Amino acid sequence: MQKIYLAFGSNLGDRLGYISAAICSLEKAGIKLLNVSSVYESEPYGFIEQSAFLNCVGSFEYRGTPEELLDTTMGIEQKLLRTREIHWGPRTIDIDVLLFGTMIYNSKRLTIPHYDMKNRSFVLVPLLEIAPDIVEPGTGISYSEYYKKLEASIGLKLIEPADTFYKKLKLGCLITSTKGGLYE
Repeated sequence: MQKIYLAFGSNLGDRLGYISAAICSLEKAGIKLLNVSSVYESEPYGFIEQSAFLNCVGSFEYRGTPEELLDTTMGIEQKLLRTREIHWGPRTIDIDVLLFGTMIYNSKRLTIPHYDMKNRSFVLVPLLEIAPDIVEPGTGISYSEYYKKLEASIGLKLIEPADTFYKKLKLGCLITSTKGGLYE
């Protein structure tokens, strides 16, 4: 079993609903949620005019390979109507693999640790909320050190505190799994 960290983002439709559905879909696929951060609103990343994002980070228990995990997350994105027409463009859901235990992994499809996570406050703030002492595999540099180099959490707005989101999420996953739903 590996402890993995995934980042979630959405800026189309029911943003919180899409993030919740993605996490519930992971649980249904046997990827156990261990912890989840608060949900934050952030300005879009990249160079295209679009709506603000909701973002959070979750830690999970996972048994499988990085490529299998990527296939699972991309399948969930597709089920939740994610399109890939514009790089850094609007999306119903985005699931990024941030960390996979202490593994360093590079393929044509996937880089772990995530290639740009240390430059994104909308990733580091929620990550450090649930794993304040986490370090970058290979370098041993604390992600809190990377965060200090950024312009703090400019543009981040707390939308849902972690404890409230976690309770709603667990209840929502339970209800949806017994009645069917968005991630079926």
